[in-house]
Amino acid sequence: MKYLVTDDSKLARLTLVKSLKPLIGDDKIFQASNGVEALKIINNEKPNIVFLDLTMPVMDGYETLPKILKINPDTKVIVVSADVQEKAKKIVIDLGAQLHVQKPINSEKMQVILDSLR
Repeated sequence: MKYLVTDDSKLARLTLVKSLKPLIGDDKIFQASNGVEALKIINNEKPNIVFLDLTMPVMDGYETLPKILKINPDTKVIVVSADVQEKAKKIVIDLGAQLHVQKPINSEKMQVILDSLR
């Protein structure tokens, strides 16, 4: 399996990677700081699961999400955002995200996310 963590905050990316790494063994984790970088990685590496922030410069999560699924409709996208408004959740689910999860993510929350995708 391959994973992609996309967030403009380096700290948020590192926190998410830290919660993911112990649960996935030697699987590969890629990182992107915006949607444009994410799409390049998705084209080249074809990750199975993408963790996607909504508020980012260059290209935000709302714009990136449908483009990810156009490249590979089987990609599981988990939106990880501080925006927990019902409107935001509905939009990303309607766009094709599997889940909308509130930041921050710890190991316990990550385990629940991964279990729900199986």
